[in-house]
Amino acid sequence: MIRTSIVNVVATAALGQKLDLEELEKYPQILHSAQTYGGRAAYFRSRCFKGEVSIFSSGKMISVGAKSEAEAFRALECAKDFLIKEGFVETVVLKKEIQNMVLVADLGKDVNLENLAQNCKMIYEPEQFPGGILRMDEFGVAVLVYASGKAVIAGVKNSKDITEIVRKVEDVVEKHI
Repeated sequence: MIRTSIVNVVATAALGQKLDLEELEKYPQILHSAQTYGGRAAYFRSRCFKGEVSIFSSGKMISVGAKSEAEAFRALECAKDFLIKEGFVETVVLKKEIQNMVLVADLGKDVNLENLAQNCKMIYEPEQFPGGILRMDEFGVAVLVYASGKAVIAGVKNSKDITEIVRKVEDVVEKHI
């Protein structure tokens, strides 16, 4: 079985209320500058979660850097609670959604990328990139496969799909190398 670990979860939610980001600048947990999304967003960091939450003036939020769905959702809730506590928004129930999960995997053996590219629909151009790009449309994910047997899986929307996706990657590699 392939060993995998989640390295990043991106989740979103909307407060449904506009924010004055310049007012948020006085708080040490907030980083807001003209360079951050052209001044239209601020970063929120807290000890209650890993990663950070981008808070947009529109009230939309994006959590990045979490290692699980629960952690990403906790980050969004923590940001919302901070904004409510400080009087920037009224109480709201967030509709949280996973946008992307990125995993790293170890296939446990070297992979002949030339052979894999010839036997399945994998993009492999070693002059441009050292890995092969395997698209798994049935899951909506892309898998970067390296000769070392390491892989990066991006585009996962639900942790319940991870086992099936990894099993399919393992099958494709076994069958075509």
